[in-house]
Amino acid sequence: MVKHAKPKGFYDTFDRKTPAGGPASETTHYCPGCGHGTVHKLIAEALADMGIKDRTIFLSPVGCSVFAYYYFDTGNIQCAHGRAPAVGTGVSRSLDDAVVISYQGDGDLAGIGTAEIVHAANRGENMAVFFVNNAIYGMTGGQLAPTTILGQVTTTSPLGRLKDREGGPIHMSEMLDALDGPAYIERCSLADAGRVMKTRKAIRKALSNQVERRGFSFVEILSPCPVGWKTTSTQARNWIKETMESVFEVKTFRDREDMRKGTGRLPIMDDAQLKNLLGADMVDEVRTGTALESIERVKIAGFGGQGVMSAGVLLANAAIAEGLEATWLPSYGPEMRGGTANASVVLSNEPVGSPVVDRPTALLAMNGPSLDGFEDTVVPGGLIIVNSSLIKRKVKRTDVKAIHAPISAMAAEAGFLKGANIVMLALYMLEVGVPGIETLNIVIPKSLKKKEMVNVNLKLVKVAEEFHANG
Repeated sequence: MVKHAKPKGFYDTFDRKTPAGGPASETTHYCPGCGHGTVHKLIAEALADMGIKDRTIFLSPVGCSVFAYYYFDTGNIQCAHGRAPAVGTGVSRSLDDAVVISYQGDGDLAGIGTAEIVHAANRGENMAVFFVNNAIYGMTGGQLAPTTILGQVTTTSPLGRLKDREGGPIHMSEMLDALDGPAYIERCSLADAGRVMKTRKAIRKALSNQVERRGFSFVEILSPCPVGWKTTSTQARNWIKETMESVFEVKTFRDREDMRKGTGRLPIMDDAQLKNLLGADMVDEVRTGTALESIERVKIAGFGGQGVMSAGVLLANAAIAEGLEATWLPSYGPEMRGGTANASVVLSNEPVGSPVVDRPTALLAMNGPSLDGFEDTVVPGGLIIVNSSLIKRKVKRTDVKAIHAPISAMAAEAGFLKGANIVMLALYMLEVGVPGIETLNIVIPKSLKKKEMVNVNLKLVKVAEEFHANG
């Protein structure tokens, strides 16, 4: 007797459509006859049989597969529309032992995510991409997709796709086969049981490539969508055989057994190389075990060209040098110079969850528009430092500490007007105390590319110290 059971790569029960207080579902949410359910089962079965589900990171973007994390008993990441290959790149490069699966539909991969899939394939990223091609946007009502074939009727091509109007269907396997990076490319079909078994073999081949770190594997799967196509399940599978397969040839495009094996995509750096790359010797020189009383969220803002971004980098580097966690996030206006620009810097004792600064604890305003734009966002009890050389009004808030200093004039008097950002940054560090001003003096020589500028920048720190001391 043959007993059929749910593949062990799935969760025991599915909570996707569990009613409140009711039992969990035993079936997936896919429409009757949909190919996604079949492909899911083939993948789940392979993960269990190969013993790799605990190493697997399953990437689900937007589309019919959006709820895959309800089904697969693996690591799961929900990705933005079309961006699964980009997320997979980060996962693969940071987790050397991970088996990375990017599971995408045709609208997601061939439309919204064309750039991501092409460049991930070209780089030969170590991931398995399962591309479910049903020739329409199935989830959102059956609109024309990049893979819709000529003459096919959809909700947005009611007269059928025309080459002169919408262009022809995109052949993703052929497109990626033109690149040097991929190790394995195959197009399969779910039209009948025999073809499903060939798809099963291709899925296992792609996953085996991941385990052996052979690089980028791409399996395109021609899949039925009876509801979207407005057919029966039998008619849908016959249409794949009779029509889709004549447009999208089912075959192995590439299987490069000679691709690298047992190595990651990137060469691994030793500690000395990594420290040299990051300039981390400044960390070894300081490391004072500094601790913050609370998270510091700093907004440094001004015109492009005022050194706003470099001031943010220096602050983050000084914090890291003292053993703190820090992030730096730039934001530019429409012009690099003359437009508005701001840098967000977060300093913390613990890893930083987000680099975004919406409610700064401190605002360093280099010009009038910056004070106007960010004054109201500073938290009560926060700090605002104003470049009074360019900003003629006073801070309106009474629930923050305001320091008005002629930053630009101080820098010009010291002989380097472009160094106003250093004066501003030094004043902030002197006022807050963490990171320490002595750390800034260590970080500046190690951060500046133009070594002839070191002394004048250190002089500007002294200018800020004298101003702060005289209060």
